Amino acid sequence: MTWPLEAVWEQSVALLPGLTAELLPEIDSTNSELMRRARAGQLDPVVLVAEQQTAGRGRLGRPWQSEPGASLTFSAGRVLEPRSWWGLSLAVGLAIAEALHPSIRLKWPNDLWVGEAKLGGILIETASAGPDSQARYAIVGVGLNVLPRPAHGLSTPPAFLQQVCPGMDAGAALLAVVPALVGALQRFEAEGFGPFHDAFARRDVLAGRPVRLSDGTEGVAQGVDGQGALLVHTAAGPVAVTSSEVSVRPAD
Repeated sequence: MTWPLEAVWEQSVALLPGLTAELLPEIDSTNSELMRRARAGQLDPVVLVAEQQTAGRGRLGRPWQSEPGASLTFSAGRVLEPRSWWGLSLAVGLAIAEALHPSIRLKWPNDLWVGEAKLGGILIETASAGPDSQARYAIVGVGLNVLPRPAHGLSTPPAFLQQVCPGMDAGAALLAVVPALVGALQRFEAEGFGPFHDAFARRDVLAGRPVRLSDGTEGVAQGVDGQGALLVHTAAGPVAVTSSEVSVRPAD
């Protein structure tokens, strides 16, 4: 498979000067690699693609398996200084979904779904951008299933990109997604989650559905607020869920 790194760079560098795009045949995790670089003082904007990750991970430390050609795994790193970080994963997910296909929906806070199956996920981590800086080095990790994968051991059935985009390989998906992601990060830094809210609501897989949270809370999801918090109507009243340590699943 051919990776269109030069085209990715050409379509993104005008928005983010200094950007580089790299491909590694194998790495433990692209997020982990960019975190190591950031802690060593390397804070330049970069898109790091791995053909295979040996220790990929998602939110809450869950493992993310990848095989060459069967998935797209990459991380984008850049210094960000938004007014608020709330809703960043939702804005990123929306940018990816809009770049790929109208049928892709979003599950709070960081998953992409096709129907009732999980297409991919997002993991956002940050590192210090310097002792005197209010900004942070944001590392946005993305994992997408491109080809079918086994469902064994997964709590949510897996979807794959070629279900909705026949013939699209990992390289083509990268080229579609990265410029949209770079643009979304620029807009989020300047304006926060607000401009993304309505478009997210149109793809919100949980809205109006009974949900169960990992902390035991049950209720009906009522979308997200202007900061990206999940709104749940419970027997005890409305709850706004913001914790990154809480997971949520449809209960129907």
